[in-house]
Amino acid sequence: MSNLIPTVKRNGSDRNSKLGFRTLPSISSWMDDIINENFGNEFLSNFNTGITLPAVNVLDNDNEYVVEMAIPGMKKSDFNINVENDVLSISAESNIEEEETKENYTRREFGYSSFKRTFSLPKTVETDKIEAKYEDGLLNVVLPKRDEAKKKPLKQIEVS
Repeated sequence: MSNLIPTVKRNGSDRNSKLGFRTLPSISSWMDDIINENFGNEFLSNFNTGITLPAVNVLDNDNEYVVEMAIPGMKKSDFNINVENDVLSISAESNIEEEETKENYTRREFGYSSFKRTFSLPKTVETDKIEAKYEDGLLNVVLPKRDEAKKKPLKQIEVS
């Protein structure tokens, strides 16, 4: 193990000369060494290969909010978008399965990815008119604002 340090003798005496080591590693460093040597990074990195949480942009326009999510490789049917108690939930689940059979081998690959994001909606959103569009790997959820929340044009007041 790399944590064991050889003894360095000073002034002709060494109190740990029987062991031949100055210090012993902690149990946690032993466990780290065992995991890294036996499993490597491949083992640790394959726990979650699907989509975790896609990045989100929220745009505040004059008449609406727009939630943008970059989620390539999905189909429209993979998404589940709903509103309940002023909470917008956007989730997706995708299963991919491929099989190739040739004369002397069979290759079968499969994958699974999913995510779920939730957003608390302000009272100014018209929940009955929410729309979603998925195109070129970009999901846009449009949240129309109520009339009272829309920005009014600037009214110039003249001084008399």
